Amino acid sequence: MIERIESALAVLRAAAGLPPATFSTSFGAEDMVVLDLIRRHALPISIFTLDTGRLPQETYDLMQKVEERYGRCVATYFPDAQRVQRLVAENGINGFYASVENRKACCAVRKLEPLGRALAGKRAWVTGLRAEQSITRADLAKRETDAERGLEKFNPLADWSESDVWAYIRSNDVPYNALHDRFYPSIGCAPCTRAITPGEDLRAGRWWWENAENKECGLHIKDGKVMRLKDIAVKEIA
Repeated sequence: MIERIESALAVLRAAAGLPPATFSTSFGAEDMVVLDLIRRHALPISIFTLDTGRLPQETYDLMQKVEERYGRCVATYFPDAQRVQRLVAENGINGFYASVENRKACCAVRKLEPLGRALAGKRAWVTGLRAEQSITRADLAKRETDAERGLEKFNPLADWSESDVWAYIRSNDVPYNALHDRFYPSIGCAPCTRAITPGEDLRAGRWWWENAENKECGLHIKDGKVMRLKDIAVKEIA
């Protein structure tokens, strides 16, 4: 475990060496490990989260615990209200269930547009991604070049196992989302996340009505291409 931690810290220090560096957290178990490492070692890496407006109450509860434990260190980015209004008017409040196209449109408005604002001007982007989380992340490296966004992307937990993550959380008394104790290994927006059953893939509870190869929201590059807001077919949003 010590070697894993030192390796992750080396990646984080490399990211910090490319200022300004920032870490995006959705307050999942992996992200709480990275957040704890950043704050525990006083690394010069800012932290932000995306509040889509559809998060579970348990995530907001954890956000409060993070403030109490680490201080008010997380900047929150919200989607543009007018874009959300147009999205709902076009597709309905839960229109993302109707098709992959509709779901990606929702992710584009609620996640991608605020992500663009959060990453503007940054040189290094840190994530809590792990290679074993899903088939879409199997070839994840600890450091990648995000050419389309013009920055370096660092994944300090790329080679960590789920047991590594929980060993760190327990040994360091790191706060975590209560939904993890209810069989939610991967947590996103409330209507797009469910508990999983024994033997299911770790991300089976995310967008469970879709095929596994579609289960990315567009925050991270897939097949070398960033999903952009202007590429989403929703009337009057762009």
